[in-house]
Amino acid sequence: MISYARQNPEAQPEATSPPAEDHIAPAPRVSVQAFCETVETAAAVQAAGEDRRLGKAHLKIQMGGMAAAIEAYRTAPTPNVIILETEGRNDILTGLDQLATVCDAGTRVVVIGRVNDVGLYRELVRRGVSDYVLAPVNALDVVRSICGLFSAPEAKAVGRIIAIVGAKGGVGSSTIAHNVAWAIARDLALDSVVADLDLAFGTAGLDYNQDPPQGIADAVFSPDRVDTAFVDRLLSKCTDHLSLLAAPATLDRVYDFGADAFDSIFDTLRTTMPCIVLDVPHIWSGWTKRALIGADDILIVAAPDLASLRNTKNIYDLLKASRPNDRAPLYCLNQVGVPKRPEINAAEFAKAIESQPIASIPFEPQMFGAAANNGQMIAEVSAKHRTTEMFLQIAQRLTGRGETKKPRGSFLSPLIEKLRAK
Repeated sequence: MISYARQNPEAQPEATSPPAEDHIAPAPRVSVQAFCETVETAAAVQAAGEDRRLGKAHLKIQMGGMAAAIEAYRTAPTPNVIILETEGRNDILTGLDQLATVCDAGTRVVVIGRVNDVGLYRELVRRGVSDYVLAPVNALDVVRSICGLFSAPEAKAVGRIIAIVGAKGGVGSSTIAHNVAWAIARDLALDSVVADLDLAFGTAGLDYNQDPPQGIADAVFSPDRVDTAFVDRLLSKCTDHLSLLAAPATLDRVYDFGADAFDSIFDTLRTTMPCIVLDVPHIWSGWTKRALIGADDILIVAAPDLASLRNTKNIYDLLKASRPNDRAPLYCLNQVGVPKRPEINAAEFAKAIESQPIASIPFEPQMFGAAANNGQMIAEVSAKHRTTEMFLQIAQRLTGRGETKKPRGSFLSPLIEKLRAK
């Protein structure tokens, strides 16, 4: 057992839509065994095991509390993490002393108890308990406790993954992804990487005017070589704060992957980049579903038509149900206002999906076409355009950062600029 400890001073209410700032790093591949006293705690632990952040952990739940744990480990090795629910103060300390005689070195112990006493907490720390959480607990309390055991408190938080996907083909989700990533990097000064997951037809290289000799295909086809140094060599630098993991956009091979094909790439990017924007292609497969469910935040891009409405509703409902302890997916409307085209307005979308779109991006074919053909972002083509401001607002919503990092000019700025011009 280890000596690092963290106490949850009071149980948190069940959160249906946690804020973006409540960021919890995923746990590694570890074994977790819980010994519960009450069915309520067992249900919370079971729900935690279904959370995406514990997707790699192997969780087993038993009833019987401390006594059952002591008996179980008399003849069996202990897992990476033991979760113990116990009732009174004396039960905790006596039970821990007995557990210590059968517990393997390196096993981390989380205690769920009902005694809120600093003296007890200090005694638990002295005995090597890793975490003490006050009951009653919910699923997010359990997720936070287990994941926190593997995140050093002094370490910088791992990168946030933002997945952007189109409700159907041709809605401009890649364009949105690339411009939002640009805003995150330029306006929020957050080091970011765009991962183009459309290996056959990806356009990130074109949009950023990059033609790197290597990219994401080199990593996905060589999973045993993937580490920080290897991925760094594959990145193409677009700006001071923005890098690109480009798709080959060639058809010399097929790109059929297993569900976990990108896991090692995403895990490696998390360790070095504060923000990872996934440009997810409009296909439905094991790995695209896994990438979306595993993301910290999701943006669905829809056109104002019936097919987009149906697909957005389906994607939104599935992801919301699959990620009960995360913020609900966000969505925006794109290509709004095509002349003479009947459209479904934002209010009708909001009524069907039971959520408001975070933006309605107007149809501006000349501006978007010029940007695409020149390998530029919308902000480079028209810095003052309302769409540029929309991309910044989307970037702020997805990252949870409400303010830009640009320095604010004083009322003398225009005069100073004129003097400099002279």
